[in-house]
Amino acid sequence: MADKVVITAALAGSMTTKEQHPSVPYTPEEFVREARRAEEAGAAMVHVHFRDPITGTPTTEPAIMQEVVQGIRENTRVLLNLSTGVSLESSIAERKRPIEYHDPDMASLNPGTMNFCTVSYRDGSIVHDKTYYNPLHATLEFGTLMRDKLIKPEIECFALAHVHNVLFFTEHYDFLVAPLHFSFVFGVMGGVRFNADILNSFMHAVPPGSTWQGVGAGPLCFPVGMASAIFGGHIRVGLEDNIYIDLQTKTKSKGNGDQVEKAVQFARMAGREPATPDEARQILSLPARS
Repeated sequence: MADKVVITAALAGSMTTKEQHPSVPYTPEEFVREARRAEEAGAAMVHVHFRDPITGTPTTEPAIMQEVVQGIRENTRVLLNLSTGVSLESSIAERKRPIEYHDPDMASLNPGTMNFCTVSYRDGSIVHDKTYYNPLHATLEFGTLMRDKLIKPEIECFALAHVHNVLFFTEHYDFLVAPLHFSFVFGVMGGVRFNADILNSFMHAVPPGSTWQGVGAGPLCFPVGMASAIFGGHIRVGLEDNIYIDLQTKTKSKGNGDQVEKAVQFARMAGREPATPDEARQILSLPARS
C-alpha cells in the first residue's frame, strides 16, 4: 500500500492550552468531538494526551482516561494511539498508566533522554530549560509491557541517537517486534532541526521494512508533512504540534479537522491517498482487535 498515507491527528498534547487555541480538548466530550472531526477529514488515527477537564493539565487519572478512551472508541472508528510521554513533569509511574490501564492500538515509546527546551531564535534567550527524562530501563519496561499486551510501539526519535538506541535494543532484547514504526520529530530545541540531510539520515538508520511518520513542531508541522508524503512516510498534524492553518498569515486552524484536510491535500499532491483505519492497521502491522 505504498500509495496510502496514514494520517494521525495529535489532538491535544501536553503544552498547548485553550488560551492559545480554544479547540484544544480538555473534557472527554471535547476529545470525542475533535476525534470525530479528524476522522471525517481523513485521519486514520488519533494520538491522545489526557487532560484534566477543569484545569487542562496533563493527567493519567484512571477515571479521566477511561471516559476519553471509551468515548472515542464508541463514537469513531479511528485507531487509538496513547501517549506515555504525558508531560515533562510526570513521573515514570504516571506515564506508564495509559498502557497499564488500556490496550490501545499504539502507544508512544521513548528511547532516550534529551533536553526539551523553549528558546527565542530572535535574541537567543532560553525561556524554558527542561529535560525529557527517558532512561533506558524505562524504555525496556514500557516496551516489554507493550509487547505482552500487543500494543504496537510508536518509537519517538528526536535525534539520530534515539534510533541508534533502538538498534541496541533490537540486538540484545526481544520486546521490539518487526516491522517497527518510528516518529521522526523535528524542531524541538534539544533535538534536531529539519532539513533533507537529517531526514535522509533517519530514513537510512532504521531497520529495513520499518514504517515512519514525520512530526514537525510549530512552523515545521506542514513542511514536514509534505516531505513525509513525498518520501514514503506517514503524516502527523494536530493541535499538539501546531495551532495554525496558514503560518504566513497567522491564521489559526479551526481545530484538528482542517489540519487533517491539509494533510490529505499533501498526500494527493504526492500521488497518494489517505488510508482508512482498516488500511492503516494493515500498513502498520497492527494486531486485530474486537
